[in-house]
Amino acid sequence: MSESAPTPPDETRARYEALLAVAEFIGTRRQLSALFADLSRCLKPLVSFDFIALTLLYESERVVRLHILETDHPAPAYTAPVPFDDTPTVLALENRQPFYAPDLASESRFPVIREILAPFGVQSFCTFPLFTAQRDLGGLNFGSVQKDAYSSQDIEFMQLIARQVAVAVDNALSYQRIEELNARLAEEKVYLEDEIRTDSRFEEIVGQSRALKAILKQVETVAPTDSTVLISGETGTGKELLARAIHDLSGRRQGAFVKLNCAAIPTGLLESEMFGHEKGAFTGAIAQRIGRFELAHRGTMFLDEVGEIPLELQTKLLRVLQEREFERLGSSRTIRTDARLVAATNRDLAALVEERQFRADLYYRLHVFPITAPPLRERREDIPLLVRYFVQQNARRMNKHITAIPAQTMQALAHYHWPGNIRELQNFIERAVILSPGRKLEAPLGELKRPKAAAAASSAPTLAEAEREAIVRALRDAGGRVGGANGAAALLGMKRTTLQAKMRKLGVARNA
Repeated sequence: MSESAPTPPDETRARYEALLAVAEFIGTRRQLSALFADLSRCLKPLVSFDFIALTLLYESERVVRLHILETDHPAPAYTAPVPFDDTPTVLALENRQPFYAPDLASESRFPVIREILAPFGVQSFCTFPLFTAQRDLGGLNFGSVQKDAYSSQDIEFMQLIARQVAVAVDNALSYQRIEELNARLAEEKVYLEDEIRTDSRFEEIVGQSRALKAILKQVETVAPTDSTVLISGETGTGKELLARAIHDLSGRRQGAFVKLNCAAIPTGLLESEMFGHEKGAFTGAIAQRIGRFELAHRGTMFLDEVGEIPLELQTKLLRVLQEREFERLGSSRTIRTDARLVAATNRDLAALVEERQFRADLYYRLHVFPITAPPLRERREDIPLLVRYFVQQNARRMNKHITAIPAQTMQALAHYHWPGNIRELQNFIERAVILSPGRKLEAPLGELKRPKAAAAASSAPTLAEAEREAIVRALRDAGGRVGGANGAAALLGMKRTTLQAKMRKLGVARNA
């Protein structure tokens, strides 16, 4: 630090006026960028610096990040986080004193900082701690291309500035946090209202069958963890209900359960729905939008029909799962999210991987804990319970008093194959309640008759059954071998990986 002559009276007065000016505009600047632009302009005539920067502390990650940079010189942007031990910001905060390097090239500490500042041509560097009584914030940084650019009077003056800047930064960060919370609450309110208006799901998982109990046991096992869950099953089997059960039984139950049907959103808008966008990011983006992953922070994100996500978006989804971070469309600011993912699909993702329609690395990342929702035809003993539940639910909603369900009606419902599963049964019962004028359920059983083509084919094995029989026979002939010249795959004329995918889908073991 250079020792200089006493500060001339005119410069002392100018610095005093600068302190007053800083105090004045600090109270009116809500945005940090505007605050530092004014600060740079105010201090330029009084202190020699070639850049001024704000670094902020991220205690949970134990890193310091560059947040604002004001400079008249061209320099590369540097946004990567710096670990606590590699930055003078933390040292200044610990000592509650400025850190000054009059000759940065000879400074042996903080090699990462020297590397960052090299493109700026910085020779002398000074960091002032920013803190309040409640918390540590970060550092106010000055750099000059001249060696030993700051005298003791400069350091003392800039320390006074830093104390005021700390208050301004604290206020700005608090204001920013309030704005983000308000925006998020508004988005969540709109999202929840929309869900209430459009959702017709039932509220509980109903059934006592062995197949359902086995699935619920899996849900109880995985729910307390934060692991990714992939729920497979036919359309209408209640995959969303299982996802909600996982959320409700987890430590995230106080957070939001945010759902997104990937098949219901146009491909061009799906990325915006997932990650949000900034105003002007694309034609029609007239305002900022918070994405579903951001809404699901500290909660659960449910991606339904995940097999419909286009390949170009699968890469970004994989990054969110691996690194827990993303950027909104039209923004370079990285947003971190602590959302647990539960995905669902009615497609064979393994087969899609084989056909190169789904990324293998994303499939393996989703396939951490697979659950298969059984179709209704495999849990027929639950049909009477579901029928009673839906009758009570719809009768109450329509203000009807249905107290009896004829035995032949219940028998017909229990024996029908329900290709649309629970959703089809739910809609059928709703229609039956509408058509019932009295206390007895009058169901339109005529609608349950199979089409002639289906009835004619009922005696023949299904395609899946025939395929399974052929695979079992080939495995038996190959002595349980799947690959190789004499393996089952060669006998069936298909790739080994394709056969393995079909075996998983059909539940065929090698020793079947």
